[in-house]
Amino acid sequence: MGMKWSALHDAAAVVGTLAGTAGAAMSTELRNFPAAMQDAGGWRLGLTQQGIDDLAAIMEPGLAALLAAHARGAATSAPALALWEEFLAARAALLALTPPPAAAPLRMT
Repeated sequence: MGMKWSALHDAAAVVGTLAGTAGAAMSTELRNFPAAMQDAGGWRLGLTQQGIDDLAAIMEPGLAALLAAHARGAATSAPALALWEEFLAARAALLALTPPPAAAPLRMT
């Protein structure tokens, strides 16, 4: 799952370039997301795996189409921007699955 997550971000960087957006470097939170979800397990892990697979199913043909159009000299910034925004929205939905941090125990004084 971690390798697919990383590959999705590599593909998104290409889409971002075609869209004319400046992509940010992958933060520690993003890089560690698959491991955090593995640790969380259960329903969160299942939804994360499905979400990453769904995101790959969107990005793979979308990127292939963008690269083919770009190779023919077609303008790709508008469709690339649409795919970029879809990627960001899907990624945000996946990140929302991250469990909240454990609360510190209350101390009575």
